[in-house]
Amino acid sequence: MNFLQIDHAKERLHALEKIAENFRKRADAHDTEGTFPFENISELKQSGYTALTVPKEYGGQGISLAELLHLQETIAERDGSTALSIGWHMGIVHNLFEKKEWDKHILQWIAKEVLNGALINTLATEKQTGSPTRGGNPHTTARKQNNEWIINGRKSFATMSPVLDYMIVTATITETEEVGSFIIPANKEGIIIEETWDSVAMKGTGSHDVIFKDVVIKNDHLVEIMQPCPKRANGWLLHIPACYLGIARAAQSYSIQFAKKYTPSSISKPIIELPNVRQKLGEIELELSKSRYFMYGVAKEWDEKKNEARDNMTPILSAVKHEATNSAIKIVDLAMRVAGAHSLSQSNPLQRYYRDVRAGLHNPPMDDMTIEQLAAFSIDKQK
Repeated sequence: MNFLQIDHAKERLHALEKIAENFRKRADAHDTEGTFPFENISELKQSGYTALTVPKEYGGQGISLAELLHLQETIAERDGSTALSIGWHMGIVHNLFEKKEWDKHILQWIAKEVLNGALINTLATEKQTGSPTRGGNPHTTARKQNNEWIINGRKSFATMSPVLDYMIVTATITETEEVGSFIIPANKEGIIIEETWDSVAMKGTGSHDVIFKDVVIKNDHLVEIMQPCPKRANGWLLHIPACYLGIARAAQSYSIQFAKKYTPSSISKPIIELPNVRQKLGEIELELSKSRYFMYGVAKEWDEKKNEARDNMTPILSAVKHEATNSAIKIVDLAMRVAGAHSLSQSNPLQRYYRDVRAGLHNPPMDDMTIEQLAAFSIDKQK
């Protein structure tokens, strides 16, 4: 199977569903053992999935944002950690070629590498400064030496670090105090992955710390100087809510199947016939429908707009993430109420879904920042 040879979105979705069933079978073991799903990522690479967001003129499929979200949601329904991990790569590639802010020769090089299976993620978070969305210059530094850069520092939450081929690293340029983005091959001497990831949620993302000790890179691997002005809107970050809604769909499916089969001796019929259980299932469907219609409606709007119009969409994009992640938490909670104490069993997937959806609260943008954005947006509309 090669996704780059499949021309229709529905066929790509069906093909992914078949591949992702393997992820479902492995999800519990990876969660229990805290291991990285190397085989899942390998299967996505070998199928050509990881090159779908490369534009057609570069040899990819150039899929829309809306289709990307459908595909990512499908993976997340089988395994949230795999979806969130590969979602960063898929979204970053989508964003790079959509905005085309980097030099053309760098983009051509990246396209070729991705078509050959290379994986990319941005490493920006540091323990000293917290999330980069909160501001503050990185403690990681870049020093110019002759015609090269010397990178030193430490990044945390480096998702998919065990299999990355390239890292987009933010660093403060010592000579100018500017913040630059540098693209660094992961096999460079001086790069150390310290296996620090011990989270109870999204245990299979391999979000370890990455240390840079006198890492030498080429001059043109400085790909961008970060500007202090407001950032452009990032539609690709909707891969985050797509992930958590996928997990919520898995919880919904489990709760319905459980309710159909579970017949306690006290009532002699499946609990799905009970009004209080049906009330919870109805609330789950309402939450899921609201969030999915919201997310895909905004994604469709993004796909139809041009760059300048898209730059006004930051508040609504943030609102989608806020709504989806909080809704996913509510959905999993309701599903657990349907299953009762069974949901707390280590062998029950609902307890994994419960832990995993909580991670969404800590992916960007944070809830408090979203509410402030929406407040400012609503006030500005009245001017």
